[in-house]
Amino acid sequence: MTGAAAGSPIVLFDLDDTLMAHRAAVDAGIALHMTERAYEAEHARAQQLWHDLEEEHYHAYLAGRLTFEGQRRARARDFALAHGEELDELAAGAWFARYFERYRESWSLHDDALPALDAIGDALPGVRFGIITNGELDFQRAKLERLGILDRFGHVIASGDVGIAKPDPGIFEFAIARFEADAPVSAAAYVGDRLVTDAIGAAAARLLGVWLNRSGAAMADDEAESAASVGVVEIASLTELAPLLAERFAV
Repeated sequence: MTGAAAGSPIVLFDLDDTLMAHRAAVDAGIALHMTERAYEAEHARAQQLWHDLEEEHYHAYLAGRLTFEGQRRARARDFALAHGEELDELAAGAWFARYFERYRESWSLHDDALPALDAIGDALPGVRFGIITNGELDFQRAKLERLGILDRFGHVIASGDVGIAKPDPGIFEFAIARFEADAPVSAAAYVGDRLVTDAIGAAAARLLGVWLNRSGAAMADDEAESAASVGVVEIASLTELAPLLAERFAV
C-alpha cells in the first residue's frame, strides 16, 4: 500500500492532538469550569486528573464497557468527587454539558495543521485527505466543521460509526476501501500522535504509519521494536510531512 501505482495517494489523519489542539482545549475548558464551580485546587494538578480520567473512561467506552454518554458522566462524577462534590447521574450529565461548552469554546487547530495540508497538496498533486478517529462520527465531524476544515476531507471514519476502533487493522482497511470506492488508491499514509494506537496500528494494516511526536517522548523498548518491525516513521511536527510523503510516494 505504501508503494507507487496507478491512482492517487491518500493521507489520513487522527484528529485530536494531531490536527486539533485537543489537550490545550481540555486544559482551558476544565480550568474555566473549575472557576465557575468554585473548586479550590491547583489547576495543573486538576488538569492532569481530568486527562487521566479521560484516558480511563474513554477507553472503557472503546472497549464497550460504557456508552459514550456514560463515559462522560463517569468522568464528571469522579472529578467532582475529587473536589468534594457528589453528583448523581442527572447532575453528572449536566456538569459535563456545562464543561463541554467551555471546552468547545477553546477548540483550535495546531499552528502547523493548515500549512501542512497545503504543502502536501502542493507536493502530491491529486492527493486525497481523510480522518480516522476513535469516537462518535457526529461529534468529530462537528469539530472539523467548527474548525473550518471539514470540506478538506473526502471521508471521516469514526470508530463509533464503523464498530471498530484503532489500533485494530480493520478500521484502517475500512477507510482504504471507502476511498477505493471513489477512485484507485496508489499509496496511503496515516498520521497520529499516539505511537501504538495510530502509527503502529496503521503500519500493521500496511499503510505508512507516521508518529507525530510533538513532545519528544521516548519509546519503550517493546514499542520501539514493534515500530521498527512495521516501518513506523517519527516526526516532530506536521511541517515534516510534505517532504517525507513526496519522497515516499514519488512516482
